[in-house]
Parts: sequence; C-alpha cells; structure tokens
Amino acid sequence: MAEISLHRPYPAAEVGRWDFETDVAVIGFGATGACAAIEAADAGAKVMLFERNSGSGGASGLSGGEIYIGGGGGTDAQRAAGFEDSTEDFTAYLKAAGGPCVDIAKCELYGREALNHYAWLKAEGVPYRGNYLPGKHIEPTDDSTLIWSGSEAAAPFCDIARPAPRGHVIQHMGWGGGRPLVDILEASARNRHVEIVVDARALALIEDEGRIVGVIMRIDNQPRFVRASKGVVLATGGFVFNDDLRRKHCPDTFKLNDPIGDKDDGSGILLGVGAGGEAIHMDQFFTTCPWTMPESHANGVFVNVHGQRFINEDCYHGRVSRCAVDQPGGKVYLLLDSAQFVQPMDFARTDIAGTGDTWEEVETELEMPQGTLSTTMAFYNAHAREGRDPLFDKRPPILMPLDQGPFVALELNFQSSYFSFFTLGGLHTSTDGEVLGRGGTPIPGLYAAGRCTSGLPAWGHGYSSGMSLADCTFFGRQAGRAAALG
Repeated sequence: MAEISLHRPYPAAEVGRWDFETDVAVIGFGATGACAAIEAADAGAKVMLFERNSGSGGASGLSGGEIYIGGGGGTDAQRAAGFEDSTEDFTAYLKAAGGPCVDIAKCELYGREALNHYAWLKAEGVPYRGNYLPGKHIEPTDDSTLIWSGSEAAAPFCDIARPAPRGHVIQHMGWGGGRPLVDILEASARNRHVEIVVDARALALIEDEGRIVGVIMRIDNQPRFVRASKGVVLATGGFVFNDDLRRKHCPDTFKLNDPIGDKDDGSGILLGVGAGGEAIHMDQFFTTCPWTMPESHANGVFVNVHGQRFINEDCYHGRVSRCAVDQPGGKVYLLLDSAQFVQPMDFARTDIAGTGDTWEEVETELEMPQGTLSTTMAFYNAHAREGRDPLFDKRPPILMPLDQGPFVALELNFQSSYFSFFTLGGLHTSTDGEVLGRGGTPIPGLYAAGRCTSGLPAWGHGYSSGMSLADCTFFGRQAGRAAALG
C-alpha cells in the first residue's frame, strides 16, 4: 500500500473504497474556502468543504475585515468622499505594491473586476456604512468604511498612481470585522447546500494518471478517501507556524515573535508542491508594529541604531515596519517631540529609550556616537521647515519639523515589541486559481487561492491593508468557479 503523505499524491488505483464523492472538494474554511465553495456551487457543482478546526474562520476570521477595492471611477464610498479612482490608477498601484514579486496578470484582472467584486460582496450580505474616515488608521475603532490603507499618498507610489483611499471595512463596531465577514460567507455557502465537514485534516492528494482526483482527509482519527471528480481547491493559509519552512525560506521572520494566523502550517503548499506545483516568493512576509497608535506618532522620524533615517515615514505602517526589520542592530527608534508624543498603547510594547531637551542629549542617552542622530535631526528639521525631504521625499502634512523639546526616542525592538507578522509566499497559480508547475503548466484538477499562494500581496515592502482579503475572496471565487467548470 502506498504511503499517505503531504509530499506526494496517493495513487487512485490503490484506493480501495471512496468514503465521500463530490464534484469539488475545498480544503480550508476561511474567507478563501467559503468564496471558492460559493462560486463552485453557483456553477452547478456539488461541493464539499473541509476544515481542520471545529468551525469556520482561519486567518480571515482574525482579521479586521478590510478589503482593498477601487478602480472604475471609484466605489460608492470613494465617490461620496470626493475621490475618483480610475482603473488605470488602481491597477498601477497594485503593480507598484507588488514590487519585484508582482503578478501582473492578477493585478490587471483584479483592477478591472474590483468594483464587480464589491457588488458581489454586498449582494452576499456584507454591509458597508459607506463613510470616509480620514487620517492614518490600522483599523477603524467604529463602523466606518473607507480608510487610507496603504502607501497610496506617499512616495514613490503617489508619483506612479493618483492617490485614493481604498481600504473598505465591513460595518462592524470596533476591531475584528473579519469574524462577522466569515460568518456572512459561511451562511451563503450553507444556503447553497455546500456540505461542510469540520475536524477534518488533509493528509494527501489523490492522483490518477497525472490528474488530481481527490484528497485523503483525517476524520475521526481515520483516513477518509474523498473523490472530487472536477477538482480540489486548496485554501489552507500560509506557513507562519511551520518553523522548518520559515527557517528554509523566510529566516528573517525569526527576528520577530508575534505570528498571526490560525493553523497556518504550510500544509496546502506542501500538498501542491508534492503534486508538481511550484512555490514562489517564499521569502516574503508582512510585518507591522502599531506605531501609528496614537495617530500623532505618524509625524515622527525613524532612525536605526546608527542614528540614520531609512524610510519616508508618511508611508504605510507595514512598509515602515518591514523596512525597519531590514535595519541592523535588532531595533529602531521612533523620534518625537513634545508636540507629537502621546503614551504608546500598552500592547505595542514600545519603551522610552531616551529623552532630552536637545537631540544631542537624546543621542547621548542612546549611546550613539556624537554627531550621528543630532546631525540627522538637524538636517531633517532644516528641510522640513522648507516643506521638503531631499533624502526620502516625505510629504506634508506629515512632514513637519520636530523641534519642540523635550524630545523622546521610543525603542521598537524586534524581539520584544509587538511586531506581528505572516507569510506571503506560496503556490504559483494562474488568474483562475490553477496550480502551476515549474514550466507554467497547470496541474490538472488542482486549484489554490489565498495565503497558500503568491497573490496580490506578493511583496512585504509594498503590502497594503485589505490586500489579503481582496486576494483571498476574489481569487477564491476564481478558483472555485474554475474547478467546477473543470
């Protein structure tokens, strides 16, 4: 008898009995899996949805419920707030945010279809209040809809595409809108008579003459053989909880201690690679330390342990944090003056490392060589008073001099401060969710979407809030539909 393994498909010829038979089997019941199941059912397929936990959720259920949407002249919320967002600008930003890892075809497709996707979400019952919340926010603390959720208004992105806020957050009071979002999608899947099996863990794919025809699931501590005549959709999340994969592909994440996910152990990626798929951009990850809480801290200046700036601080909090992790010395400092300083949120775990009536005194308290940090701040302040930043192109209104003492340096330590993170790399897929091999050829019968793939949020330095849920909901739909149509 063949071995049951994540690393190689099980031969269909050795299946003695099929325990379940369906058209499409979806593995994973977060937003990705729910959207895949809904679309597969709408295409006429019989669908079984398997989840290793005892209920739906996944990483999507832990999120803020924010989806990145724009283009087509703007959503109703964008237009009501006075923002016009062309498809060209929206798509150009998506491509720039993907950086060297960009999937141009996915950006162009989503750029064209984002408004239709927004309409689909609302038709499924996802509510949006429709108002705009200005300022820099990680998540709204009320039920507001539209926020700036990336680096749209910061260099170099603002010179590539006309800026517009594009983070659309489900109407939900406070943080944690991902849970009600998944609840709504779950109800939609159930209304379509999708058969849901929980406490079921994927053990192996099943292959018949080069085509994936099913999956082996552990249910009630027994391997159960599931025949999926049209296809299997992997919606299993990333690999942030798989230390071996992180050590092999994404070692910089070991600088950090606050992973975000839910059973994200890379099992779907391993299944796909074992079937002949290719995993790409596995070194990429998102991270952020919530330094923009309180919001006035966004007006500060970041320096590394050598007292040197390394980023335009008006860009997205995740981009700043990701660039910070690239700096030497295991920590960075956020510099503020008395006009901007407010006590940080406790959960951020950012401590005051130095104070002084002058930047020279702060420099001394931080034990930096004389003339390092003080020179950095003298140069910064002189140009900020002129409304310019010749080194990093930070822009007003966030560009302002920090010259009202006393001054403070907050320490953001990669090991002890709250740097949450998750992985971005995964299976190479087409715009239809087909898992692609090393030559770019689809693996017949195998589809994937969400964080087990490399999708719209492909580059950690260009991530924007809402891109993951945009990617998993839209391309989850794509994968489910494609699987159902065979």
